[in-house]
Amino acid sequence: MSDHDAFRPVADDSAQPSAPAVTVEAGKIIARTTNVYRDYTIGDHIVHALKNVSLDIEEGSLIALHGRSGSGKTTLLNILGGLDKPTSGDVAVDGTTLTDMNEAALVELRRHKVGFIFQAFGLVPILTAEENVQVPLRLARSNAADRVSRSADLLSLVGLGERANHRPHELSGGEQQRVAIARALANSPRLLIADEPTGQLDSTTGRSIMRLIESLVRREGLTAIVATHDPALIDIATSVIELRDGEIVSAS
Repeated sequence: MSDHDAFRPVADDSAQPSAPAVTVEAGKIIARTTNVYRDYTIGDHIVHALKNVSLDIEEGSLIALHGRSGSGKTTLLNILGGLDKPTSGDVAVDGTTLTDMNEAALVELRRHKVGFIFQAFGLVPILTAEENVQVPLRLARSNAADRVSRSADLLSLVGLGERANHRPHELSGGEQQRVAIARALANSPRLLIADEPTGQLDSTTGRSIMRLIESLVRREGLTAIVATHDPALIDIATSVIELRDGEIVSAS
């Protein structure tokens, strides 16, 4: 299989220490959309945010999703992550169909199978880096010892082991994003979703964050889909998807 086979459109009808890559099952589909449409009504006008989007994302792949503002990138990520539902079509993550799930079930799916990284970091200002990473673990009712151990491991993994007791205002933008990445990994998600994770960072820091994500995909057996305009990620991604006016117009 070539590198670019990790993403397959479906036909209609920061450097870290080197470590062995986690073995993943060749060809296993972690996320799938089938004929997905998403429409929004604004006054008397209907906006077609997504149009007939069908794709398979294989385990262990790093997908770069790009396109102009308004092309549908964030809508697609939200649907894959169970934050939004399609107007029509089907969505599945790790073998679980999201389309007819109620909100309580979607919360559980997001808590255990999907990790999110946002452009604005989204850290709780009054919490330390360690405490921010522990938030998803608290929500999942992990015990205190496990929370401490897991957060320490993850902060070390993203190169911030010595910054565990610092609050967000004491960290640089790149460090804050690393904490956000550690938090996204807290519950060992199957799918990592990132929406413009370097949008607030300078180019050098942005490249280090992209390399960190690429390293985590390889070392931890993650599957990631990242919306970005950053050429650094597009260059290292397993595959690249371009959206235009809600449709996939290229995949390579």
